[in-house]
This record gives sequence, structure tokens and C-alpha cells, in this order.
Amino acid sequence: MPQFAANLSWLYTDLPFLARFEAAARDGFLAVECMFPYEAKPAELAARLRDLGLQMVLFNGPAGTAAQAAPGATVDPSARGTAALPGRAADFRDSVALALEYAAALECPRIHLMAGLMAQGPSPQAMHATYVDNLGWAAAKAAEAGVQVLIEPINARDNPGYFLYRQDQAHAVVQEVGSDNLKVQMDIYHCQIVEGDLTTMLRQYLPTGRVGHMQIAGVPQRHEPDVGEVNYAYLFSVFDALAYDGWIGCEYKPRDGTPGGTSRGLGWVKPWL
Repeated sequence: MPQFAANLSWLYTDLPFLARFEAAARDGFLAVECMFPYEAKPAELAARLRDLGLQMVLFNGPAGTAAQAAPGATVDPSARGTAALPGRAADFRDSVALALEYAAALECPRIHLMAGLMAQGPSPQAMHATYVDNLGWAAAKAAEAGVQVLIEPINARDNPGYFLYRQDQAHAVVQEVGSDNLKVQMDIYHCQIVEGDLTTMLRQYLPTGRVGHMQIAGVPQRHEPDVGEVNYAYLFSVFDALAYDGWIGCEYKPRDGTPGGTSRGLGWVKPWL
């Protein structure tokens, strides 16, 4: 039976970040995830989760530097991670340290480390070597803390130039690194845009044990998963048939962007909450 986590960076955005936790709990979610939790202090977030009986199941490492992730800092809006960027090892390690600090405080079992954007200069081969080295280091550090590291293929339509964009590429990296706690974050929205053939992809990759987390959204407009070209009701039955028992992150933009629109659009998930 699918179990869903509300992504608080995409849902309830009419509310301040800290108020979104209560909204998700009120709507019946038992788990949440987010892109970046760093605008609040770890202790404050931990108390919010504890008071509401919520579990934080995933968040991203900083997209740029750890210093840029601090509350009130100037954020580079173009940053998409540093894991595959040659010459940025110090920035990457600082960002991992900050993410693990938050993971410990929030008792979050997994973090997503973003690869970064391809640019003029480093070759794809150099970026790949950097990616493998950095992920090996991060996986070892995270293993000491009992945390799983995830990497996610992201479509180039929404994020042009993102280094990791295919499922086979991600799984090859995981196998090359060879760490038990490095997994793939399989976002059906991105997978459909880049590759399609979703049922075959699920049947190919879920049995490997290398998929650590799933996310969903409608395609093509990234709204609720009950509209668009993907038949999620069918895919949920495929998840069950393949014995996937992990969390499924609801990372979509509600069609109704007015106050309360997230809650009004949750009819699709009510049978499972």
C-alpha cells in the first residue's frame, strides 16, 4: 500500500514554511519532505515534527555553499548542487556536513545530494570522476551517521544542463561507487519527461534494491498526479506488485494556487491517508 509524504517546498506554499507542517498533519500526512530546511534552525524543526507526530523522510543538501544555505544569506538561484563540479570539493564537503547536522537533529534517514550543472570547461568525464569520488566520500560519512544518500535524475526541460538526467546513468553511478547506503531517488515526473516507459523502468529498477525513495507529480504541468498523461492509479498497483514499501514524495504544484488550494486538491490521496 503506498505511503505518501507531503513535500513542504511545493505544497501549502500560501503559508509560511513552519506553518506548513501543521497543515500537512491536519490533512492526514504522517510524513513530510522538503527541498531545503535551512531557513529554520534544526531544534525548531525537530520540535515542530515531534509536536505534530510527523516524520521528516527526505531533504536536499544545500544547492550551493553551506554559507549560502544559512538563514538570511544570499542564495544563488542558479545553483543545483556541487557533487559533480571539479574544484568544488570543499564546498561539497561543507554542504554534506550541514545536511548531516540537520538529518541528525530531525532524525531524517536520507538526504539528496544534487550533482550540479554542466558548463563550459570541465568535460563530462571529469565531472563523472568528481561525482563518483565525492559521492563515495559522502556515502561513507553518512553511513557513520546512519543516513542514506540519494541521487536523483532530473529532466533537462526544467533544469537545462543538469548533470544527472537518466535512470541508467544514476544506477551506473551507484554501482560504481559501491556503497550500500547510496541509492537512487526515482521521480516519476522526471522519468516520464526524459524516458517514459515507466512500468518497464519500475520493473527493471525496483527489484535491484537501489531505489531509496520515490516522488510523483502530474505530467506535463507538474500538478496533482490525478491529471495528465501518467496513470498513477495503475502505477501504484505496480509499486505494490513489486513490493515497494518506501515513501512516495508528493512533489507537485497544486493547480489551485489560492489559499487552501493544496488541501482542496488532495482528493486523489485521501484513500491512502
